[in-house]
Order: sequence, then structure tokens, then C-alpha cells
Amino acid sequence: MNPILTVAGLQVHYGDFQALFGVDLVLNAGETVAIIGANGAGKTTLMRAITGVAKITAGEVTLAGVQISRLAAPQILTRGVAMVPEGRRLFASLSVEENLLIGAHARQGNGVWSLASIYALFPILHERRHSPGTALSGGQQQMVAIGRALMSNPDVLLCDELSLGLAPVVIREIYAAVPRIKANGTSILVVEQDIGQALRVSDRVYCMMEGRVTLTGRPADLSRDAIHNAYFGVSHA
Repeated sequence: MNPILTVAGLQVHYGDFQALFGVDLVLNAGETVAIIGANGAGKTTLMRAITGVAKITAGEVTLAGVQISRLAAPQILTRGVAMVPEGRRLFASLSVEENLLIGAHARQGNGVWSLASIYALFPILHERRHSPGTALSGGQQQMVAIGRALMSNPDVLLCDELSLGLAPVVIREIYAAVPRIKANGTSILVVEQDIGQALRVSDRVYCMMEGRVTLTGRPADLSRDAIHNAYFGVSHA
């Protein structure tokens, strides 16, 4: 295995409140890894810490063997870590295409992802490219958010709650793009509350509860009872 992203002993505090307690995680090149857990488990804080948005109290994050823990968020983005945030956060005053082009400003050198390849991945965005980003459906907005992150041609793509608030048919359409993204050389770390979807899309899974990793493994090796106990902290009757 060739680790592209490594998290070691990560701790994060918000004032006196400790949100992460010594979290360890590895994302290998060419993998899709899912992080599951209930609300408040620390999943989004972990993503924010990796991207430099949340300040790390202790521990470190390395990208391809180089520590990025003390870098500012814009520097981490230019190094090759892009995030699809929860809630999408599109610019309401900009068109779909303008939202996508914002992602390209962080790109260093050429890469596979461009407007043409994003439109090939999500054809509906080409049809709606001149529409305001926030005039689209929730699923289409999520596609724009993914496309915007990919426009920086990242080595690692972090996706926070891709399925949140979307209909099942839309969720399937969005997740159908994951193998194509991975095939183009991007490793993916995805936060997902939908356990079934997380197991279907990932090579490995981490379960978090109250700021700690409670279970990790390949989906085929994890029993329903083990996942339930790690997710909720109680035995499954």
C-alpha cells in the first residue's frame, strides 16, 4: 500500500471542548475510504482539521509523506487536498460555470480535470452552465460542488455528507461518479451518515463516535453487529 494521506494522533479543541481524541487514519493512493458515525461523532471536525480550517491541538497530517499540519487552508489546497463541504456553499451570484472556474484558481500545472471533463462527468451541468448555481436542484448543486473541487486537480478529494438531503435516485447518480473520479488518479475520503451507501462505495471504512475511531476495516469484513456497536456504542439486540 502507498499512503497518500496519513492522520496520526490528531486532537482538536474548540476552547475547553475536545472534539477529537488521538484520531489515526490512513488513505492509500487509489482508495475510497468512508468515515461513518452519528451526528457529533467528530467526522466534520476531522475533515476541517485535515484541510487546515480547524486548528490542530496535537498530532499531525501528512500528504505523500510531507507534513501539512501547520499549513494554512489555502496552502493545503494548492498542495493537492480539496474539499466538497457539507451544504455545498455555492456562490449565489455566480453561474454554474463561474462556480466551477473558481476551483481552477488553486490548480498548479495541468491535470485531467477541466470544464470539459467536468461536463463529461455531469452532463446536466453543461446544459445549466449559464444558470445561477443556487437555481439548480439540490443534487445538481452537489455536482457543481464536486466539480468545483475537482477543478483544482487534487490528489485527495474530501467529501462531507454528499447524500445529505437528497433523494435516493440522486444519491445513486452522484455516487456513480466516484469510480470515474478515482480512476483519474484522485483518492477519496468521504464522510457519510448513510451506512449502506458508505459500505457500497468504499474500499475501507472508519467508524467514529465522540471524537474517537471505534472501528475500521474492509466492508466485507465488518459484521452488522460490529458496525452497530461502533456507531452507537451499544450492543445490537
